[in-house]
Amino acid sequence: MSEPDGKPVPDVIGPDLDVLFCGINPSLTSAARRHHFARPGNRFWPALHLAGLTPRQLTPDEDLELLRYGLGVTNVVDRPTRTAAELDPDELRAGGVALDALVERWRPRVLAVLGVTAWRVAFDRPKAPLGLQPERVGGAATWVVPNPSGLNAHYQLPELARIYGALRPGR
Repeated sequence: MSEPDGKPVPDVIGPDLDVLFCGINPSLTSAARRHHFARPGNRFWPALHLAGLTPRQLTPDEDLELLRYGLGVTNVVDRPTRTAAELDPDELRAGGVALDALVERWRPRVLAVLGVTAWRVAFDRPKAPLGLQPERVGGAATWVVPNPSGLNAHYQLPELARIYGALRPGR
């Protein structure tokens, strides 16, 4: 189930999700294709597969298939940009409020925010580290994990896969 939500890139969300992944905001490519993580070089799809969260590597056009595997995806901010650096703090904070309401409505077991800088601004946690956070968003256990963008050279694909794979409850 995905909601016809009027967003440039619709949420892929439904009941009983193990993990709801939350990107910072859509790229211009994702907005043009109306699918998550559609920019070439983004490592989200290969990381999910290498983590064992999907049985094969999905393509951005197959993002609704995530629901079959207990996964979903949304964004902190809906506005597409070339880079997340174009977002202002007020947009991120407003997105944090909206994300809290979305998570409370759908009740995923885990929320995984893909990017520590966005988390720090959106939830006013300037020194927050990566990893499990002490606070819950919308009632869900909340992790901050590395962003899969190809621009994030600090984390290579095998490490992203290891971190993402650890998000599923019971693993």
